[in-house]
Amino acid sequence: MMTLLAVFFAAQAAVPFPAPDCAAAPGWTQQGEARSYDPETLFDYMNGNSEGYFAYGFTLMKGVTCVNAAGDQLVIDVSEMGDPDRAWGFFVTNRDQRSPVEPIGSAGQVLPRRATFAKGRHYLEIAASPDKDHREALRAFVTALEPRVPGPAAVPEALAWFPAEGLEPDSIRLVPESVLGLRALKSGFMGQYAVGRAFVVPEATPAAATATMETLRARFAGASPVAGLGDDAFSAQDQYLGRLLVLRKDARVAGVVNVAADGDPTALAKALAGRLR
Repeated sequence: MMTLLAVFFAAQAAVPFPAPDCAAAPGWTQQGEARSYDPETLFDYMNGNSEGYFAYGFTLMKGVTCVNAAGDQLVIDVSEMGDPDRAWGFFVTNRDQRSPVEPIGSAGQVLPRRATFAKGRHYLEIAASPDKDHREALRAFVTALEPRVPGPAAVPEALAWFPAEGLEPDSIRLVPESVLGLRALKSGFMGQYAVGRAFVVPEATPAAATATMETLRARFAGASPVAGLGDDAFSAQDQYLGRLLVLRKDARVAGVVNVAADGDPTALAKALAGRLR
């Protein structure tokens, strides 16, 4: 076992960090020195906006500024996040909600002055100036750099947990901490439906999920058991989360919240439980 672990970590160390390169697209040269930031120094570079990165497990950023003969500038930064799910989740949180998501890496966008994508544990972002349409240059860099970023170009497994019927398009997101504003739900996924919000929180073991269920049951006064849903389930009414139904299936805690007074979360909760493997 120790030999296998040593091989695994050696292989991980052998994968180079995908530092951006101005020569990836013709006509661009590097301006100034390359940048590198870790959790201790990112705050200075991000002008105080680094907390969002930390929530998604940020470990390292490498960046470079590129210019062309016309005086255009591209600021390219590649960040390593906690895991592929968190890299994808960081993209979803920061994407332009008004624009479509493209199949670049696990997900990406190319906009007039900004391009972003996630792949494996990495999140790449390019900011362009001055204020004009830079999509041709941005797409050229994204096309050239995406193959250099290691890791799978796949969305999280969690997306398949949410039933498609009634799901609002592109509404699934990763909440890196305190799902529903509850500290007991450390990290998980949420999706929006007409009937309410659905969530799934993976725990390390069934025992850990059971403990979380007990914490939640004590949190919601008047919780009532619900039979026939997963391994355990209860319903309750909350001042902030409205009518809700919470269930456990194996090592996952899931449920539906913010259900209208005349709505019924049971059908969605059953469908959700049926997709948890």
